Amino acid sequence: MGEAKDRAECQWHVSKREGESVNPEWVRLRINGQLHEIELQPNRLLIDVLRDDLRLTGTKRGCDDSSCGACTVLVDDEPQMSCLMLAVSYQEAEITTIEGVAADTESGQELDALQRGFAMEGGAQCGYCTPGVILAAKYLLAQNPDPSEQEIREALSGNLCRCTGYSQIIASVRKAVELARERLSSRG
Repeated sequence: MGEAKDRAECQWHVSKREGESVNPEWVRLRINGQLHEIELQPNRLLIDVLRDDLRLTGTKRGCDDSSCGACTVLVDDEPQMSCLMLAVSYQEAEITTIEGVAADTESGQELDALQRGFAMEGGAQCGYCTPGVILAAKYLLAQNPDPSEQEIREALSGNLCRCTGYSQIIASVRKAVELARERLSSRG
């Protein structure tokens, strides 16, 4: 029954690219809590599957060698660079993209404290690095809900921002800590 239920909840996708020569295979990926079954070439990178096949374009392509962090996603709640990950290798994992960070509520979606912090403090700047930075910061705050500025800098050191620097990004993460603390205290 569980398999039938999973199949019923699946979104089906077929990925066909011109010039593909290897036999495609069906892959089951759980992304942002939703199961997707996708036919794809075994050499497809996760970033390409996310952006091209699933249209989850929040994950950005930057360097293609894991040196900029723009493609950061969470895999089983740990930050990973999707530009180096073969999608077929993550069938048993829970993958979270920036699109999966906001929480579903009865009244719609509610932004995560990090998303609200970035909006309030101007941390998005041009916005290109923001999805990767927010996911790296989300991992940090799950491990340490009240990090120092130095701990924030270290946690985000794999995410490059080419705009004005990191002061607004650091302030945004600190604001998220404050917002999360306020929310906890208001609950009782």
